[in-house]
Amino acid sequence: MSRVGKQPVAIPGGIEVKLEGTQIVAVKGKLEKRLETHGRVNIEIRDNEVVFARKDDSKQSSAFWGTYRSLFNNIIIGLDKGFSRSLEINGVGYRANINGKTLELQLGFSHPIAYEIPEGIDVKVEKNIITISGTDKQQVGQVAAEIRGFRPPEPYKGKGVKYTDEVIIRKAGKAAGK
Repeated sequence: MSRVGKQPVAIPGGIEVKLEGTQIVAVKGKLEKRLETHGRVNIEIRDNEVVFARKDDSKQSSAFWGTYRSLFNNIIIGLDKGFSRSLEINGVGYRANINGKTLELQLGFSHPIAYEIPEGIDVKVEKNIITISGTDKQQVGQVAAEIRGFRPPEPYKGKGVKYTDEVIIRKAGKAAGK
């Protein structure tokens, strides 16, 4: 039995939720988003809350129950507060700046890396910290992972791009001869 699926999702002020048929939930706040459940769960709106229920007692139905509830909750949080992820650049000569809708990264390669910022994502650069924010949790995480993937942190000197809350376990270098 899903512990996540049982919990109702509270609808904050300024956000409208309506059902389109039995399969689609439309959420309207600053933006408009839709969640299509493909008829895998039952959805009900009561007293400023959205409640998800299983279609039947199968294992797959139980899995969809918790999944769709979490996806819907992420849409509500994204439209209400938004999501953000921070990256830190460490290394001599490593830097980032924004040029229009392009993030330009100097990460120790012979050429700069130009990363096109996707629609719906805001990127800010302050010194060596890159802050990625948006309303879609999956998209914010994906963009952060792609930027980190250009130069992941290495364990010897700690150079590279890392999440600000990430801890890099450092390794000792070569030991002297006997």
